[in-house]
Amino acid sequence: MEIAQHPVVEFQMMTWAEVKKAIHEDGFVNAVVYNGGTEQRGPQNVNGGHNLMAQQTARAIALKMGHTIIAPVMPYSPNTASADLPGTIPVSEATFKAVNMEVAEGLITSGFKNVFLMGDHGGGQKQLAEVAKELDAKYSAKGVHVYFCDEMYDKAQNDYWKWLETQKLPSWGHAGIMDTSEMLYLGGDKGWVRTELIPSALGDPSQAPGSPRVPRDASKPRINNGITGDARPSTPDLGKRIFDMKVDYAVNQMKRFLAAQTSH
Repeated sequence: MEIAQHPVVEFQMMTWAEVKKAIHEDGFVNAVVYNGGTEQRGPQNVNGGHNLMAQQTARAIALKMGHTIIAPVMPYSPNTASADLPGTIPVSEATFKAVNMEVAEGLITSGFKNVFLMGDHGGGQKQLAEVAKELDAKYSAKGVHVYFCDEMYDKAQNDYWKWLETQKLPSWGHAGIMDTSEMLYLGGDKGWVRTELIPSALGDPSQAPGSPRVPRDASKPRINNGITGDARPSTPDLGKRIFDMKVDYAVNQMKRFLAAQTSH
């Protein structure tokens, strides 16, 4: 049985009367729609990692931002299923966009004045931007706004990867040091990570986005274990850093969006 954490900022853990009071009496006019995803994350990390991290990240964002309630985490994202690595449950880009559109409009109907869209997975970022643009154009004249918070994903990740390089640690990749460390920090004691597998969590080589692509040496077989990069140096402390960055980047961007409203 799920037990609500206090203070309660999760829409799903509130009654309708509590939501109504929060909006109209307590000023909780901000809603966060945080998208997770279900996908393979290497042999060492559970497939629901995006969703598990999303729940904790969204809660931390809401608490730091204030007057914010988080919608239930969206558990699927645009991706590709695989019989070789059967850990991914995808939805199409069209479905992903449609669901986010309808959820955001439902929150607006409920009374929220600012809806912030964000995602923990690369697939779907484009669609979230489109939803925010279309709905903001539709509702802004009524004093309701929809925003896409891209910095908690792209900017935070890129800045973190650059920092890893300064520490002489492996950077970039999928299910590598960043993902595994964050899961260790948030759920290392909850079964999110098969810690006994971390010493062998080495995957196919990764390259920084935008770097010259070096053809793969065909004489060397692919590891093909779902990891791109190297997760072996992962630690909870490294995970705390990226978690804090995601929260800070999201809140700072949200505050800038709201400040822009008052300056017009």
